[in-house]
Amino acid sequence: MNGYLGDPRVLFAAERTLLAWQRTAIALMGFGFVVERFGLLMQTILHESTGGSQRTFSLGLGVVLLVLGAIVALVSARQFRQVTKALAPGVVPPGYWTTVGVALNLTIALIALLLAAHFLLSPP
Repeated sequence: MNGYLGDPRVLFAAERTLLAWQRTAIALMGFGFVVERFGLLMQTILHESTGGSQRTFSLGLGVVLLVLGAIVALVSARQFRQVTKALAPGVVPPGYWTTVGVALNLTIALIALLLAAHFLLSPP
């Protein structure tokens, strides 16, 4: 057994890293949402038809950012699970839920993918 895997500080460092990646995923999702909505705003202001190039570009970029946010959330959840599985027995305090952060990341990813699908499938 590696010495550092028996140190409880490793669990808390991994959890802080997971939270940092959660913030990154949420920021990407928020930016994707804003970019997509900005294209809609520009279409309205410029009185363009439904197929304007600005709208198409902002829709594509917004969806890419949403999907990227979902990927970040999923990858960070997987990495955190790998770290917690490798920890020595007894490092995780009794009653401490290591699955809450992972469940939150999965929820964040699901929301991002649902928003991306909504933007792609909704009529212009």
